[in-house]
Amino acid sequence: MEHGHSPEEISARIAAPQGRGVLRDVVYGAIDGSVTTFAIVAGVAGAGLSPFVIVALGLANVLADGFSMAAGNYSGTKAELDDIKRLREVEDRHINLFPDGERAEVREILRLKGLNGPVLEAATDAICADKEAWINLMMEGEYGASPVDPQPMRAALATFGAFLLAGMVPLLPFLLGLDSAFSLSVWLTLVTFFVIGAAKSRWALTPWWRSGLETLAIGGAAAALAYGVGLLFQG
Repeated sequence: MEHGHSPEEISARIAAPQGRGVLRDVVYGAIDGSVTTFAIVAGVAGAGLSPFVIVALGLANVLADGFSMAAGNYSGTKAELDDIKRLREVEDRHINLFPDGERAEVREILRLKGLNGPVLEAATDAICADKEAWINLMMEGEYGASPVDPQPMRAALATFGAFLLAGMVPLLPFLLGLDSAFSLSVWLTLVTFFVIGAAKSRWALTPWWRSGLETLAIGGAAAALAYGVGLLFQG
């Protein structure tokens, strides 16, 4: 998304960064929800079992697997956050114990960013005069950590919500008792794959149709595999 470059817009945007966002969590949850739920639908349908079994197993997957993914994402993001806090404490301690060495590290980080001569020395002095700014620079320059801390609960809720929403799509024809429920489930799921891919292209350079087809191909392959396995157990 384009943004303005007036002094006021720049000041407001830099002072209040938007954070890490939940794009990765939403896309991950939505694709996995569609794929795994339709895999169950396709596998059970391929085995010739009743719509009731399809709905029961599908709902169990949406709730249990969705919660499992959310819990896993929460734990992983929480571990990342804990590591960031640990590294900040390490840098705080090193600044107190080895200020000259830490100052030399700041100077080297700034030098690699293109500063040199008096400007480099002045920038080093300015950064090292503010301990919080000093630590922030070390976190990014030495460890490659994001300046915005991850939010475990937000990541987990985004994953679960996307999984639940997308995962229910393959089950809708069976829940509504529609005729040709499996065929409708196939088409709805394929459309969902394409929509997810097309939507995520908003944050990429890939054209929407190519991103949609790419996600459609990945999800379709997983669904076809599951249906093929189900056919092995038919009859």
